[in-house]
Amino acid sequence: MKRSMWIAAVASAVLTMGVVGMAEGKLPPPTEEEKAKAEEAKAKAAEAAKKEAEALARVQDAIAERYKRSRGGMAKAGPEAAKPVAAGGTKDVKK
Repeated sequence: MKRSMWIAAVASAVLTMGVVGMAEGKLPPPTEEEKAKAEEAKAKAAEAAKKEAEALARVQDAIAERYKRSRGGMAKAGPEAAKPVAAGGTKDVKK
């Protein structure tokens, strides 16, 4: 039984070294055609991101305008609509 465990351990070690050796293999450098395709894909992705950002900005502006319109009289009244109350009572109260 000890011999079969030793054989299994050695086989496991050999397989592990083989897998590590394959994982360390290097890819060949990209060709000019592959580089051009990568640059084209990068440019397309940048253009798509720019369009998405512009669309998001338009939607955010529309939502902000809708919010301002929905506030109704509060938007027109401005800061005077909500005046703070002085703490400690009013001056008209006699003590």
